[in-house]
Amino acid sequence: MTPVSIRLLNQQLVAPQFDDPAEVVGHMGAVQAQEYRMMRWAVEMRTRKPSAKAFKQAFDSGRIIRLHLMRGTWQLVSAEDYWMMIGLCAPKAIAVTKGWMSSNKITIPDEELMRIRDILAQTAADKGSATKDDFVHALALKGLHMDNHRLSYHIRMAEMSGTLCSGDLLPMKATYALIADKVKPTAKMDRDEALIIFTRKYFQSRQPATIEDFVWWSGLNVSDCRRGIALLGDRIHLEKWKGRKFYLTDDCRTRGFRKGKYLMIPPYDEYLIGYKSREIVLPPEYRHKAHNNSGIFLPVITYDGLVCGNWAPFKEELQVEFFIGNHDNCIQEESSRYKKFQEK
Repeated sequence: MTPVSIRLLNQQLVAPQFDDPAEVVGHMGAVQAQEYRMMRWAVEMRTRKPSAKAFKQAFDSGRIIRLHLMRGTWQLVSAEDYWMMIGLCAPKAIAVTKGWMSSNKITIPDEELMRIRDILAQTAADKGSATKDDFVHALALKGLHMDNHRLSYHIRMAEMSGTLCSGDLLPMKATYALIADKVKPTAKMDRDEALIIFTRKYFQSRQPATIEDFVWWSGLNVSDCRRGIALLGDRIHLEKWKGRKFYLTDDCRTRGFRKGKYLMIPPYDEYLIGYKSREIVLPPEYRHKAHNNSGIFLPVITYDGLVCGNWAPFKEELQVEFFIGNHDNCIQEESSRYKKFQEK
């Protein structure tokens, strides 16, 4: 088993199989969307012809949804998976969020939660796509004032309750819409059926991965993760590599990898954040170059899947810095692909 090349293939980072960004998100199950500007590249770099306009079209039409979900953090999910993901992941995510609130000494009574949620929902309905400033203004009209931190928790809880989700895509600022205006309601899915779909999506897009990786990424209990794997039956199997047990699906991609490939990976990308243990692609001595202990992830460059440098996506001119090897003037192809993505 060659885990690096297999991950690149199944994460759609080399030889991608999709043209549609919503199909990429559906394949991944969920895509970390912490960085509002770079989530677009995180999805589009996994398509055959990356296009910022194609992402915006899928996002604005509601085929791609952004919300707080797993681990209480920002995710992109497909509209087709939205209700399944809410039903499976929201209860744990809400509990995690309440834990954060408690540690920050913030208490929100149920009466306040429902009252504010109604105002947020009405504002989103009136605006179509409402900004946080719109929420502040709507609350002020009713004599309600709160700090940004408290309001952010209200918005998160509204997202995880299935009330709010992402509105139209703006260059820099997030907007919010009523989920009823974005995603059609579906019949409630049996929990075991949801676990099967959820588990398969994780491993088909991030294999080879361990159960510890799955538990970390999903935010679910260990028992749920084990059950999801068990329910897949012979559609998933174990392989050992350097003494560790990794799961692979029956349709694992193993062909299509070519050497000499550079990738400009955005911050918070699933290539790193999708796993609890990242040393397969990131030497431990350079961990600080990719992320810190506070959960801040940086843009990185990979060569044949191994993290070897950093890049600065928000500079007018591309800036790169390699901390492993000598790669002068070798990233032009990937840089050109990124520029074309911005222009298309």
